[in-house]
Amino acid sequence: MAGNRKFSKAFKSQVVEEFLAGEATQAQLARRYGVSDNLILQWRRRYADGKLEEIAGPSDKEERIKELERMVGRLTMENELLKKGVRFALLRENERSSTISGITSNRSNGGAK
Repeated sequence: MAGNRKFSKAFKSQVVEEFLAGEATQAQLARRYGVSDNLILQWRRRYADGKLEEIAGPSDKEERIKELERMVGRLTMENELLKKGVRFALLRENERSSTISGITSNRSNGGAK
């Protein structure tokens, strides 16, 4: 079974036009291009109606939406990781400026009077 293949409008038109020109029978075209007779029949009908368009498979918009949703998820995770990194860096900075280092000492400066 070939699965859901997607054929371009140009390919479909080419196959139908070969049939209409009498270059080959529908069965010969089906064998040559590896598609079913019924599929060529559908293409012929759509071609006659002027509605020969690509079918099968999700639309480009749906694929783009899925891709953007994955990107949003990845960027959200990266953003959270960066926020944690900033918090960790600030915590480490505060530890370096503790009373041990003398920067924020709370001792009085003159002793008893």
